[in-house]
Amino acid sequence: MTSSTVRSYVTLLAGAAALALAACSPPTAKKSETPAAAPSAATTAAPAEKFVMPDVPAGDYTLDKAHASLEFKVNHLGFSHYTARFTDFDAKLKFDPANPSASSVEATIDPKSLTLNAPPAGFKDELTGKAWFDAAQYPAIIFRSTKVEVTGANTAKVTGDFTLHGVTKPVVLDVTFNGGYAGHPMDPHARIGFSAKGVFKRSDFGMGFGVPAPGSTMGVGDAVDVTIEAEFSGPALAKAPAAN
Repeated sequence: MTSSTVRSYVTLLAGAAALALAACSPPTAKKSETPAAAPSAATTAAPAEKFVMPDVPAGDYTLDKAHASLEFKVNHLGFSHYTARFTDFDAKLKFDPANPSASSVEATIDPKSLTLNAPPAGFKDELTGKAWFDAAQYPAIIFRSTKVEVTGANTAKVTGDFTLHGVTKPVVLDVTFNGGYAGHPMDPHARIGFSAKGVFKRSDFGMGFGVPAPGSTMGVGDAVDVTIEAEFSGPALAKAPAAN
């Protein structure tokens, strides 16, 4: 295999998504020397979950590109997980802190912004050319969320339509909400931050060259692991009412 075959891999996923929820459980009852009565159906039911959010407004949020990163990894010969990244991407988020499941995100990535670790001469051109990303014909990689499913106190699964190399298929991101605020005198807009991870098969998007034969690691793995870090800037900080 050539070095380009051995190092082939694929991308991505932009963007980011939204949510947060906190599970509130009733306090544990103190132990008693008297045997407790058998619990009724009402007491054994799962406690209701309650959304708990920082004081951030609902609305439109834009990606803070200075505080965002998009990396991906592929298995290389079974020896390592080769890592690369995209440096030109953007995302728009509609965030509803009262109902995270109603939030949505759309992200776009420029495949020509592919950044490699010490690439051999011509390797990036090969990857962005017709044999791989074909960036001239497919100038954008796109993720549009279709569902946000809250899974924990600050986590969710974000499903979306992922378009790569002219093929669109669903991809799921595991998203963690890291926090936020309504604004600060030095940063007078709402700010929220997320971490996200996802996995997809590059062969599903017509990029299966070099995938190892079953039972072998000789090649570049089919699975692409994506890692995203993103902060978003939102509505302006509300001004306090003037004193009388």
